Amino acid sequence: MRILLTNDDGIGAAGIQALWHELSKIAMVVVVAPDVERSATSQAITVHSPIRVDQYVFDNPNISGWRIGGTPADCVKLALETLMPELPDVVVSGINHGPNLGTDVLYSGTVSAAIEGALHGIPAIAVSLDSGEKSDFQAAAEFTATLVENIRNRSLPLNTLLNVNVPALPTAQLNGVAITKLGVREYENIFERRLDPRGRMYYWMGGNILDNENDDDSDIVAVKMAKISVTPIHFDLTNYSAMDVMKTWKL
Repeated sequence: MRILLTNDDGIGAAGIQALWHELSKIAMVVVVAPDVERSATSQAITVHSPIRVDQYVFDNPNISGWRIGGTPADCVKLALETLMPELPDVVVSGINHGPNLGTDVLYSGTVSAAIEGALHGIPAIAVSLDSGEKSDFQAAAEFTATLVENIRNRSLPLNTLLNVNVPALPTAQLNGVAITKLGVREYENIFERRLDPRGRMYYWMGGNILDNENDDDSDIVAVKMAKISVTPIHFDLTNYSAMDVMKTWKL
């Protein structure tokens, strides 16, 4: 079994390292990840500048890979179309340092890398931990390995990826797994106006998460209940009911 592993936090991030150590126990792992953090890049690709590619050395014979001067989507495109002599059986993206819940998936580089795999017809998983940099990624890495083995044995529908969010808790404190839908996650965006040393104006974006009401079967509620959330996603954004309404318009 071959796994393509990527992320948006960069190849030196603790989350991807936890994953490559765990996944190399069950498969040959090819790591193709950004050279630096590329969070919140969504499905961006590099078309107006070169993409630098450097071999990355691992101390495990089951792992090989490259460090890429591009976005997460660039990494998957390069891997599938150029760097890997054979297509992988699964694309895994993560473990992200922080959750990708609800509408976060529209901005997430982690999820977009998995979408790129699914666009190529390959089963894909995006994995995020509901915490920050210094958390323990082991429980999330072990669950990902279990999920990969399920995909190998059972497969996924075409053009589908799994968006996984794991509470930042030891395995013994998790309340199981929930198959969920995407919730709604909104932010109170704040743009702080600043001046650079040369007196030129710029803005720095920040903000807090708003407390939205979400259904009990949403990913947001599942993680609050200390459950691992697994959400099947596809990328057909068509609103079919709106199509039926628009067919009645006089266009």
